[in-house]
Amino acid sequence: MNILFVIIIVVAIILAITGGLVQSLNFLLWVGLVLLVLAVIAWLLRSVTGRRAP
Repeated sequence: MNILFVIIIVVAIILAITGGLVQSLNFLLWVGLVLLVLAVIAWLLRSVTGRRAP
């Protein structure tokens, strides 16, 4: 009975860690997409206005 209890605890901990990792990776993916969109907008504005960085 103790071995079954230990296995259940280990599985629960692994699922909690992977669930947290998936959630944080999902958040980082959205942050990356937002930053990519902002970089594309900034690049388009710079190319439309014709200003060049030194």
